[in-house]
Amino acid sequence: MYLYSVEKTLNMSKKSKSKKHYKTLLISVLSLIVLFFTIVGVRYYTFVAPNFSVENDKKAYIYITPETTIDDIIAQLESGGWIKNSTSFKNWCERKNYTVNHTGCYQITDGMSNKTLITNLIWGMQVPVRFTINNIRTKTKLASRISQQLMLDSAHVMKLLTDEEFLKTYNVDTFTVIGLFIPNTYEMYWNISDKKFFDKMAKEYHRFWNEERLSKAKNIGLTPMEVSTLASIIEEETNIKKDKPIIAGLYINRLSKGIPLQACPTAKFASGDFSLTRILKEHTLIDSPYNTYKYKGLPPGPIRMPMIESIDAVLNYQKSNYLYMCAKETLNGEHNFASTLAEHQRNSQRYHKALREAQRKKQK
Repeated sequence: MYLYSVEKTLNMSKKSKSKKHYKTLLISVLSLIVLFFTIVGVRYYTFVAPNFSVENDKKAYIYITPETTIDDIIAQLESGGWIKNSTSFKNWCERKNYTVNHTGCYQITDGMSNKTLITNLIWGMQVPVRFTINNIRTKTKLASRISQQLMLDSAHVMKLLTDEEFLKTYNVDTFTVIGLFIPNTYEMYWNISDKKFFDKMAKEYHRFWNEERLSKAKNIGLTPMEVSTLASIIEEETNIKKDKPIIAGLYINRLSKGIPLQACPTAKFASGDFSLTRILKEHTLIDSPYNTYKYKGLPPGPIRMPMIESIDAVLNYQKSNYLYMCAKETLNGEHNFASTLAEHQRNSQRYHKALREAQRKKQK
């Protein structure tokens, strides 16, 4: 009886220990499972959770060139203050085996996750940029303005702007190429190729020169590029909108009569000194095809990139008998116009008198 009791007690003890061991093992396994899914969950959360912030109504972009590295991308993100956790972004770039293989401009949006940005970078899902071009006098300035807004290199663009063979494709030359660009804002990809860029500008040029504008140019007796050339002179003459069609009509009168334009802006362009405020006799004697004091007719090409307003002022010029113009004695940028030399000389005397008086007052 005693032995049976002891044996029973031992069996119960073994069962109790077995249950405890089972429970301990079960808890350990469950803990490992929970830990595993926690780690996986945290890592996945860092992939899909918002990791970028951009202030309201602001737009943020990163720019990727062939030389850009992941560290460069992170530097851009940190510089803009758009990334919350740089380490998680870099870790996920490595986990996804991301290497910089697509150039372009990529937008950062508020609340964007590592997953979204990395996916965009992997697949080259860039956004177009707004390219604005205006107020340009020279090819050098044009090349610089292009490179400031696109991935194109300014030296390479300048080479194309002076390459006669390349420019023949677009029916322009080194004198007229600046007229190929119509001042406006265009959408294109930041990493656009040089050929596609010129193709797009040529397409916009031909879109601008629609049948109505071409018909008006033909009626004046000018080609579209000659219209742009005349418009560029007018734009240098004045920034007063109402005067532009009048000046256009005056110059068209001189052209039709074979009278030299004697436009001061062309002598200024020929001098290469754009800081000139007055054109002197020496400037009118410069031997340059652009100098309309020395050569009749229009210059070989635009002396600047004319605005659409100036081009349309030529196409819709005001008919008159005017052959001369002079700055107004009000010194406000407006002009007096004349049909005869005698009338012009009287206008000129009034202007110079007002100018001398203004200078005396300034000296006092």
